[in-house]
Amino acid sequence: MFTPIMFASILPEILILVLAVILLCVEPFWKEDQRRNAGWLTAGGLFIAIIVSLLFGQPGEPTAVFGGMIRFDWLGFFFKMLFMFAAVATALLLMDHEKAGQRGEAYVMLLASVLGMNLMASSADLVMLYLAIETASIPLYILAGFILADDRSTEAGFKYLLFGTLASTVMLYGFSLVFGFAGTTNLYTLAEKLAAGQLSTLLAFAVVVLVLVGLAFKVSLVPFHFWAPDVYEGSPTPVAGFLSTASKAAGFAVLVRLFFVAFPGFAPSWTLILAALSAITMTVGNLLAISQTNIKRLLAYSSIAHAGYALIGVVAFSQLGAASVVFYLAAYIVTNLLAFGIVMAFSRITGLENLEDYAGMSRRNPWLALMMLAAFLSLSGMPPFGGFVAKVFVFAAGVEANYIWLVVVGILNSIVGVYYYLNALKYVYLYRMPNQDEEKHPIPLTRPYAIALAVLAIGVILVGTVFAPWFSWSDAAALNLF
Repeated sequence: MFTPIMFASILPEILILVLAVILLCVEPFWKEDQRRNAGWLTAGGLFIAIIVSLLFGQPGEPTAVFGGMIRFDWLGFFFKMLFMFAAVATALLLMDHEKAGQRGEAYVMLLASVLGMNLMASSADLVMLYLAIETASIPLYILAGFILADDRSTEAGFKYLLFGTLASTVMLYGFSLVFGFAGTTNLYTLAEKLAAGQLSTLLAFAVVVLVLVGLAFKVSLVPFHFWAPDVYEGSPTPVAGFLSTASKAAGFAVLVRLFFVAFPGFAPSWTLILAALSAITMTVGNLLAISQTNIKRLLAYSSIAHAGYALIGVVAFSQLGAASVVFYLAAYIVTNLLAFGIVMAFSRITGLENLEDYAGMSRRNPWLALMMLAAFLSLSGMPPFGGFVAKVFVFAAGVEANYIWLVVVGILNSIVGVYYYLNALKYVYLYRMPNQDEEKHPIPLTRPYAIALAVLAIGVILVGTVFAPWFSWSDAAALNLF
């Protein structure tokens, strides 16, 4: 019987599906010059869906619905709101993309991916989880290679599809072994079933590694990070921003729920693996970012490093650790979307993406340069921006769990990060264009860009200064895991 709780548990997904159907029905009847309005429809529809979900879809006590396939709790709900917010910003940034902004199918793919991510965040069963991961991933494969006339985009889509399929296959094999040993696919009964089966440490280690392969690919942990720079560089810039934020957050949502709920008995094994991965990921991401001359590749390696920082909270395996991960991802989403939005706004006018091309940008558009300053300082972990508070919380969780060495590695890597972020800002503020006539080459912002970037910039500042409400919600979400 379909109860009100069941309806509330999938209210955001229902609204997203309705929006996608409306878009598919309306867009074909628009004239060529009107199809850009698909972005307004998508962003506006998602914004309404967020408001309606906040008013009528908030969870109470954690509840299993649809035969235990879906978990209706604050952890899933908070992540759903993050994914939908990221999609609103992405739809606005996509509107003025020269080759994708007027194609309605791009927005439908975006909505389909968000639908899958929402289900990833609330899945309580391995079967549902795998279906949700594929629902989120397949539209992203298409979006990455969306510009068929661009060889880089085609290459990005093919690489993402090839590596993503391989990682997904390995993960599915891991899921099959989990079912074979436990006799159930429900995450909330797996722990006791696996414990009753008395798995050896070596066997448990092997199963965890197989499951981790797919999730590590999703969040671009070393050594499963190799796809990220090429895919981010070749994809349409708004899609790259969405990949680096919402897709990564969805992977972490699964990682936290799966390991905290299903594998607590094997915590000594997987926390050790994740601690090593965290240290290596931070170090590799930051060191490789130093030598990058293309800003999208720099942000790609930066996002790899940030996955390592966020992983410290998972390694801590505590309520503070889980809350710090959720908060870190919220701060990271607004910050990195702002960074990619600025890159998109700049390249839309100039067609350029190298660091030296940003010389004199502070004179071409002072507000855009100021927002870039806020984004990059937040990514580097400088106060009073969101990135600083987010790092403080994950480092505090690491210290509380006695992973002092990992926190020290994180702090040292943060110092390395400051170098290449400030190096990029050096071109913006200290260098001039070759002919020194920046006034003749302004960088105007369209209305969608102005709205999206202004909201994201305000978000970066608010998360860093008025962080108590955001962390309270993060803590409430984490409480459902314990």
